[in-house]
Amino acid sequence: MAGAVEAKLAELGLALPGVVPPLASYQPAVQSGVYVYTSGQLPMVDGKLAVTGKVGAEVTPDEAKELAKTCALNALAAVKSVAGDLDRIARVVKVVGFVASATDFTGQPAVINGASELLGAVLGDKGVHARSAVGVAVLPLDAPVEVEIQVELTGV
Repeated sequence: MAGAVEAKLAELGLALPGVVPPLASYQPAVQSGVYVYTSGQLPMVDGKLAVTGKVGAEVTPDEAKELAKTCALNALAAVKSVAGDLDRIARVVKVVGFVASATDFTGQPAVINGASELLGAVLGDKGVHARSAVGVAVLPLDAPVEVEIQVELTGV
């Protein structure tokens, strides 16, 4: 049975995806004490990237913002894989977003807003977090965006 967080996702017309399998030697998420740390999540849907390239060149900022939302959904799936239930999230502590950027693109914060806004819509006040949005030359598989999150759990 889905909890309140997954019900909110459904209300928003979204579904929690399966956990994206690691591309290398790491775990999608690990728990340490009351915290869950996710590995960087790419905007994978059904095992593949729908879009590749640099934001500000092959990928528009609006497309990248939607991809950041997908990354956040994948991060929530990774959290659930170790926490067991997304209703255990006490709060999102930190979001780090990486944007594969054309050399003249400086809109990384607006792109990562896709992830931040999704977390706020799904978790309310528990989704308010500290954040970094970083422009990089390239990401794995030529992904335009990558997002990792850290959450604090209740009931540990």
